[in-house]
Amino acid sequence: MGRYLIRRLIQAIPVLLGATFLIYFLTFALGGDPVQALAGEKKADPLVAAMLREKYHLDDPFLVQYWNYLTGVLQGNLGETLNGRQVLDLITEAFPYTVNLAIVAFAIEALVGVTAGIMAALRRGKFLDQLVLISTLLVISIPVFVTGFVLQLLLGVELKELGFDFFPVSFNESDGFKAYLLPGFILASTSLAYVTRLTRTSLMETMRADYVRTAVAKGLPRRRVVVNHALRNALIPIVTFLGADLGSLMGGAVITENIFNINGIGGLIAQAIRLDQGTVLVGVVTLLVLVYLLANLIVDLLYAVLDPRIRYA
Repeated sequence: MGRYLIRRLIQAIPVLLGATFLIYFLTFALGGDPVQALAGEKKADPLVAAMLREKYHLDDPFLVQYWNYLTGVLQGNLGETLNGRQVLDLITEAFPYTVNLAIVAFAIEALVGVTAGIMAALRRGKFLDQLVLISTLLVISIPVFVTGFVLQLLLGVELKELGFDFFPVSFNESDGFKAYLLPGFILASTSLAYVTRLTRTSLMETMRADYVRTAVAKGLPRRRVVVNHALRNALIPIVTFLGADLGSLMGGAVITENIFNINGIGGLIAQAIRLDQGTVLVGVVTLLVLVYLLANLIVDLLYAVLDPRIRYA
C-alpha cells in the first residue's frame, strides 16, 4: 500500500504540471490585455500600464512567465492580481462556501441517488422503477440554470407565501445549514440522476451473477443477499463516478452560486473571467486539479475496501 501511494503521488506530478501549463497557456498566450481590462472602458494610462507590466513581468516570454508562476506555486504563492490582492487570500475567502456547498450536494447525490437506484433495481419493470427512469431522464434533460430558477421560485418564494420558510431565496450565511439545502440540491440534481441510473444498472447486473444466485439458492435472506453480496460489488463503478464528480461539484458551481449569490469558487471564476484576471483563474484551476487528484486517489483506495480481491502492489 505504501509503495502504491508513493507511485500515485509521483504520477500526480506530470498531471499537475500538464494541467497548469495548459490552463496557463490558454489564459495568457491567446490574447487579451489584463492591464486594459483593469482600466475598463477608459484607455489605460501609459505610465501606469508600463509600471504594471514591469512589476508583473507581463512583457516577458510566455515560458518565462510560466516558470515564474510555477516556482511561486512551489513556494505556496499563487500570484497576485493587478489590484494587489493575493490570489491565495481570494481563494481562502471563497473556498469554505464552495466546500460546504459541495459537501451538501455530494451527500444528497450519494444518499438519494444510491437509495433510489437500489429501489428501482429491486423493483425492475414496476411502477417505482418506471417513475425513477422518467424522473431522472427529466432532470438530465433540463439545464441546471432552468432547474435552479424554477425551484428557487417554487420552493423559495411560493412555498414561503404558504408559511413554509425552509428554503431561502438568496444565500445568507446566518441561515447556517439551511442556506445550503436548495443550492446543494440544484447543484447535485444532474449528477444525482446519473448516480440513480448507474446504481440501478450496476445492481441489476450484479444480481444476475452466479455467486448471487448461489447465495439465493442457499436460502439466505434477500436483504443479506442484496447488502452483503450484490451491493458491495455493484458500488465500485458508483464510487468511481462519485469520486470524479466531487471535483466537478466544486468547479461546476458557477451557475448555482450565481443564482443564489454565493461568494464561492464558482463566483470567483466568473469574476476572474469577466475582469480578465488570468492569475486568479490559473490559481483556482490549480487548486481544483489538486482536488481531482486527491479524490481519485481516495477512490482507488476504496476499491480494496469494497472488493477484497483487489490488492495494491
